[in-house]
Amino acid sequence: MRRRGARSTCRRVHEHEARLLRSARRRPRGEPRRHQGRLPQDRAEEPPGSQSRRRGGFANVQDIFSAFGDLFGGGNSSIFDQFFGDARGGRRRGASLRVDIELTLEEVATGTKRTIDVNRPDKCASCDGSGAKPGTGPKTCATCRGSGQITHSQGFVAFRQVCPRCDGAGTWVEEHCTACKGRGVVGRRVPIDLTIPPGIEEGHVERIAGQGESGERGGPSGDLVVVVHVKQHEWFRREGDDLCAVTRIRYRQAVLGDEVEIPTITGETVNLKIPPGTQPGERLRVRHQGLPRLDGYGRGHLLVEVRIDVPKKVTAEQQELLEKFDDAEHKKRGSGGKKRGIFEKVRDMFQRADAQDSRSNQ
Repeated sequence: MRRRGARSTCRRVHEHEARLLRSARRRPRGEPRRHQGRLPQDRAEEPPGSQSRRRGGFANVQDIFSAFGDLFGGGNSSIFDQFFGDARGGRRRGASLRVDIELTLEEVATGTKRTIDVNRPDKCASCDGSGAKPGTGPKTCATCRGSGQITHSQGFVAFRQVCPRCDGAGTWVEEHCTACKGRGVVGRRVPIDLTIPPGIEEGHVERIAGQGESGERGGPSGDLVVVVHVKQHEWFRREGDDLCAVTRIRYRQAVLGDEVEIPTITGETVNLKIPPGTQPGERLRVRHQGLPRLDGYGRGHLLVEVRIDVPKKVTAEQQELLEKFDDAEHKKRGSGGKKRGIFEKVRDMFQRADAQDSRSNQ
């Protein structure tokens, strides 16, 4: 009896807990009933694409591309419209043009201005870019009914393509303009002013927006791409912002030192000091006589390579003086006027090294 009473008590406790759980799950007063088997009214009125996207899928290919457009910040436009233009309106971006210009090193050092003539298609003044004969206008395309696109449905997937009759314009021109032959653009020679900053480098590419070919049917214009080339100079050679040059001096100037005049890229001359004992091929620097830096802060340097002129023929007097100089040089080195060979020079070098080591150990 005790066991039966305990079981009935436990059963009553479980039933009481179940009633509490059911009462907690009951909807509050005034809450609308849940729909079963159908979508709410607000979702039923949504377009199919938004319903499928809310469930985590896509209804058709257009829905997929529109999601990509939202991902890349295109809003309601398709990602393909951003890259290839608006096919529904037939608007096509104009092609970009390339122009190569050549500058001298002096123009690079000071900066310059150029006016170039560009042959490019521009909007026809006769038809104002419409391509229709003056006095007439384009008519709505009967194939696409002005949308510029035609739709093909295959099951639940719909594909869109550009209308082949109007080429995506949505309109059809029956009588073409004679000046542009229906294209809406004509070739013109247009002058464009360029400002070249100082210090520009070889191969620099400058893009000027909107100065390329005009777009068709009101599309945006392309860009003008200017590529800069620099001529080689007969005296200077460029190394970044530095300029390199070569000067030739005599043997006496290299030994005793001197001061020579060096031309600069601006046409002026500066004095270059040759220190005594200058070696052939040594580079001497003239500060701030190079090219301006492109960022506008400071200039490079002028690096002058020294080359020594050796006469091919000498007179008897010059030969005698050179021999006396050579003898005096050997006496100065302590060789007694006797010329030493390569082995004697190497031996003396090791002897001097040993003497320095012995002094350091003491």
